[in-house]
Amino acid sequence: MISHGKEIRVFAGNSNLPLAEGICGYLGCPLGKSEVTAFADGECSITLYEPVRGTDVFIVQSTCHPVNERLMELLIMIDACRRASAGRITAVIPYFGYARQDRKAKSRDPISAKLVANLLTKAGADRILTMDLHAPQIQGFFDIPVDNLMGAYLFANSYINRFGKANPDVMVVSPDVGSVTRARTFAHRLETGMAILDKRREKANVSEVLHIIGDVRGKTVVLHDDMIDTAGSLVGAAKTLMELGGAKEIYACATHGILSGDAVRRVNDSYIKELLLLDTIPYPDTAQSGKIRYITVAPLFGEAIERIYEEASMASLFD
Repeated sequence: MISHGKEIRVFAGNSNLPLAEGICGYLGCPLGKSEVTAFADGECSITLYEPVRGTDVFIVQSTCHPVNERLMELLIMIDACRRASAGRITAVIPYFGYARQDRKAKSRDPISAKLVANLLTKAGADRILTMDLHAPQIQGFFDIPVDNLMGAYLFANSYINRFGKANPDVMVVSPDVGSVTRARTFAHRLETGMAILDKRREKANVSEVLHIIGDVRGKTVVLHDDMIDTAGSLVGAAKTLMELGGAKEIYACATHGILSGDAVRRVNDSYIKELLLLDTIPYPDTAQSGKIRYITVAPLFGEAIERIYEEASMASLFD
């Protein structure tokens, strides 16, 4: 429980209210009273029902579907707090949207992640707290402090409880070359070997696995990634590992379960035995799957918020 310093306020947009309530439960403080509605033409309308002058404000909002609407809610809520003389404003963004557009992959591409960083800073955010950015270098797009929490240890604890540590029959697999660093860190926590899938991406949400770098034959494989959108790449990777690589069984985990379109159906019909996700994005109301299980990030974000508020070290949260 926070015991000193300026008063704290935690508000939330409409993207993930259960997570915001879980964070407040960890902190032992009530969720701030606010209302996020829309005018008849769709414009976002924000009303704060509590004073924030001189307080340490934390606004919990994932920029998930509908992405643009959630982003505008966050920006306007930040602006409302700034104009109400909040002492410090931290945007708590469990899932940071537009992170996949972090560079110019081809001529005339935008760098949307940088644009969003500029918008958040200009709106009045003093600090960003997020989790598993798609590209870690996005932290450098901001001119304000960014704390990027890692979900890997939450997954590691779950799989260590299931398979034990340093199990020779378990192997971590990176779904592509770009995720090698993330998978290597995860494999180090589990003390297991690692393999890499070499795939070619012709366009967004469409990819083809070309090679398996490493021997997964007879192994229990854990596919580890930062996000799952349509699940096409994940399901294709599981198929390749089973039919071409000869893996024994497939588990998968990812921090952000976007689960667009037919993603849940694809997972249900795939070789994947279980998909483990974090609740940075709410589970789709219309989706049903006995294969998908969630771990809450509320205690981790609650601890991070408490340390930010008390000006304490964040280092141990990254270990």
